[in-house]
Amino acid sequence: MRKLLIKEVAAKGIKDQRVLEAMMNLPRHYFFDDIFVTHAYEDKAFPIGQGQTISQPYTVAFQTEQLEIKPGDKILEIGTGSGYQAAILLELGADVYTIEYNKVLYEKTKIFLPQLGYKPRFFHGDGSKGLPDFAPYDGIIVTAGAPSLPQDLVKQLKVGGKLIIPVGNNKTQVMYRLTKVAENKISKKAFNNFSFVPLRGEKGWK
Repeated sequence: MRKLLIKEVAAKGIKDQRVLEAMMNLPRHYFFDDIFVTHAYEDKAFPIGQGQTISQPYTVAFQTEQLEIKPGDKILEIGTGSGYQAAILLELGADVYTIEYNKVLYEKTKIFLPQLGYKPRFFHGDGSKGLPDFAPYDGIIVTAGAPSLPQDLVKQLKVGGKLIIPVGNNKTQVMYRLTKVAENKISKKAFNNFSFVPLRGEKGWK
């Protein structure tokens, strides 16, 4: 089932073989309760409680591909959720910092993910403001829909770093890749529409 899912994701346009291999290496059904395991290898998002979802595999692959991760890159993930995206980043050799707004999900994933052998640096708090104490980052990935482009996050990028973020209303968003080409210069590229749960926090949806 996992092979068929990866084939489907690749057919939708994901070309980075390292991303596809990372997804092949990570059993997605580990992130599902047993009664829902048949949904694990469908290319769709799925509820994980607390009003949150585990993202659609294609969406995870797309955002990850846009980061162009190199081993050792320092990556900030905003929205830990189930931990699936963080685990994919770790599979690619990234040094992962991940922050979750929801305390229940934070506590659950902080215990669960290391049991699978994945050990990002976990934080609980307002990810809409980033994690400035550990900046700058080679990449920042936001796994919830933001109402606007948070300048706090741009400031926390290294020169050459990338911010991957969905921006729009609380139902559909446009995916953006912002590249910090110089200390005060950003290049921006917009991609297709996606649908994420709302980004919570001071710079997100109240």
